Order: sequence, then C-alpha cells, then structure tokens
Amino acid sequence: MKSTVEQLNPTRVKVTVEVPFAELEPDFDKAYKALAGQVNIPGFRKGKAPAKLLESRIGRPAVLEQVINDMIPARYSAAIEEHDLKVLAQPEIEVTKLEDNDVVEFTAEVDVRPEITLPKYEELEVTVEAPAADDSAVDTELDNLRARFGTLKGVERGAEEGDFLSVDLAATVDGEAVEEASTEGLSYELGSGTLVEGLDDAAKGLKAGESKEFPSSLVAGEFAGKEALITVTVQSVKERELPEADDEFAQMASEFDTLEELRADLVEKVAQQAKAGLAGEIRDKVLDALIEATEVPTPEAVVDAEAHAQMHQLVDQFGGDTAILDQALAAEGTDRETFESETREGAARAIRSQLLLDAVAEEASTEVSQEELTQHILFQAQRYGMDPNQFVQQIQQAGQLGSLFADVRRSKALADVIEKVTVKDTEGNAVDTSEFFGTGEDAEAESTEAAAESTDEQASED
Repeated sequence: MKSTVEQLNPTRVKVTVEVPFAELEPDFDKAYKALAGQVNIPGFRKGKAPAKLLESRIGRPAVLEQVINDMIPARYSAAIEEHDLKVLAQPEIEVTKLEDNDVVEFTAEVDVRPEITLPKYEELEVTVEAPAADDSAVDTELDNLRARFGTLKGVERGAEEGDFLSVDLAATVDGEAVEEASTEGLSYELGSGTLVEGLDDAAKGLKAGESKEFPSSLVAGEFAGKEALITVTVQSVKERELPEADDEFAQMASEFDTLEELRADLVEKVAQQAKAGLAGEIRDKVLDALIEATEVPTPEAVVDAEAHAQMHQLVDQFGGDTAILDQALAAEGTDRETFESETREGAARAIRSQLLLDAVAEEASTEVSQEELTQHILFQAQRYGMDPNQFVQQIQQAGQLGSLFADVRRSKALADVIEKVTVKDTEGNAVDTSEFFGTGEDAEAESTEAAAESTDEQASED
C-alpha cells in the first residue's frame, strides 16, 4: 500500500491511497466467503461454491465492490496512522482508480486538527473583578433560608413586589378572545417576571377584586408573537411573613443550635461561592486571552455539522414543528436566520477552544490518569443525580467516553496555562491563582471539577 497526503487548507487534507491487487488476496477470500453465504448454487452447499463458479454467477463487478468496500476502512486507518493525522470528522471517500488485477486507488478528504503556534503564556495578562467582602450576601442567604420557612398572610393593601397573588388573566387579539392565554386562580409572585411581560407593572398596587388592562406580546399558541390586550384581575394579595432570625429558627432550619453558628456557616458558604465564581471568571478570561493571542484555523465542515446538530436537537424539543420554533423565536424578538447564525458562531468558538486546548495539551504532553477520569465520571454522575454505574453505561452506549476524557485533558491543560498567566484584579492587585487552582498535582485535581463544569456549560449552550 502506498499513501500520500495533500494539504487542501489548514484544516483539511486529501489522503490518496493506492493498493496493489497482490495485497488483496485475503480480502478476496473474505469477500468470496461472504458472498457464497448469500447465493444458492445447485450442487453445492451454501457457502461452499468455488470462487470461479461464484464469480461467474454473480459477476466480477459484485466481487470487486465487496472487496473494495471491505478493504477501504482498514487501509484508510493505516494511512491516517502512517501520516500521524489528527482527524476531526468522518472522511469523504471516493474510488478514483480501479484496474482489475492490478491496482485500486481511493481518496479520502477529511478535516484534521490544524497546526497551531502557541503564544508565550507568561506574556498574557487578564483582569478580573476585585473580591469584595459583602455582608449583604450573607444576609441574602439567611433571608432565602427564612423564606423557605415563611408563611403567607392575606393583606388588604395594594400589591407590592414580593407579594403572592391569585390572579385571573384574559387576553384578546384584535378584539377576539384568546382562550389558551386565559386562566383563573393562578398563583404568582409579583416581581418574579415569570409570566406575561408587563404583568408586574400592571398588577402592582392593585387590591383584591381590582383589574387592569395592559398590552403584551403572546409567546405561544396560534397568536404567538402577536400584540394582545391582557386583563389581569387580582383575586387575593398575600405577603410572606418570615420567621424571626434567632436561635429557635437556627434549630428549626439547620443542624446548628444557635443563630451565630448558622451565620458562621453561611459566611463560609458565601465565601466558597465567591471563590468558585472568581475561579470561573479566571478560567473564562484566560481562555479568552489565549484565543485572542492565537491564530486557530476553523474547520468549517466540522462547525457546520455541530451547528446543524444543535439546531436539529432544538427542533426536536418543539416536536419537530419548525413553525412553533419560529413562533417562539419571534416572541423572543429574533428569527431563525439570526438564531442559526448565533448558533453557528457559538459552535465555531467552542471548536476553536477545543482545538487550542488540545494543542496546549499536546505540547505539554498532558496525560489523564484512570483515577482522574473516574473522579470526573463520578462528579458528573452526581451532578445528574445518577448512579455512577448507570451513568458509565449510558456514556459508553452513546460513545461519549472519549469526549469525557478529552474534557479532563483540556481542563488540565488550561489549568497549566493559568498557572503561568499574570492575573490581576480591577484594583491592580496580583491574584494568586494557586488559591483557586492549586499548583502541580493540586491544579490537576481542581481540573476534574472544572471539566465537569465545562461539560455542563457546553451542554446548556448546545
């Protein structure tokens, strides 16, 4: 077998493979055996007919087709390995020459990982928000906890933000009632913004029994995207009474005996949340800086395939009805063309990031141990609330184990870059990234959770 590679562009190659018939004897034997099992020839048991008789019955072209179809995958893989190509997608294969009893030639055009020249990480600098000691965040956490144990009490005054209302809604479009947009006795927290746009402003100040009309766009149904006249009628107004923040509450709402102990735990929780948020900001900004400083050729066919897959998945969520999807997009103030463009842009950036971090990992000879992969899988299973064994079985069936491995490797590579980049806060102070990512093996351990977060973020974007 002889193979050559032609670089079509930075991300695509054409592999030409020439195979002499002398190398195909085992392939012919295999083809004859397979075809013999499919053809009944009088006087011979099925699968036992001689090759020449079989060929005279079904024709030489059928034999050649079987041989070529069977031999191409192995020869293609051998050529890819010989030239050390990092392929990104399935190839487009074409048989370009077939001279019987002499030679067969085929070409395979395929997208490959491009050559990427990496910058000097020490020359990169990013700025993140300066950490703030915010006691109000602790108060907010405490209030949220109190709200979980709060009670609702009816009031005679007008509705205020945070009140819980029982409302009736009715809608008309051009004077015609819209039944699917009408409801009675709906419970709604004023100010949450979870229902019809404009409802919060309209219902504010209304007392039980009062009504108000307001214009709004419908987001679903036959009139999705249409301007409607909505009537809201408030049936009741209730305010939430929070339990007193004291030792008794601490004992009821937590494992702590005193409010002081509970508050100390909330301080630690808020600090951990702030640390996680800052770590995420550092990761994002270092990756942005790395992309900005590096030329990463984009494999257009791979981007198109990814964007198409994301759009197909979205259409499936709407039951395959593109008309409903268009209505939903219109309600969000956009259209399919704009949304598809944004989806493709997001897919292109995600693929550039992956290619870049793969190059970083390659240069640093980043490795992933079985323990690190296992930790990542356990972390992901926990996030999805699944049994780890069931999770592993599902990802194996879906062929995603390699993807999880790549996620961990890329996160380890990014952690290595972060260790070298200069990070400052908005007040000009240097940020010690080891506090968030560790150094050396510690940083690698942190990368497991980062990989899980990265996987979730990509899934949500998809």
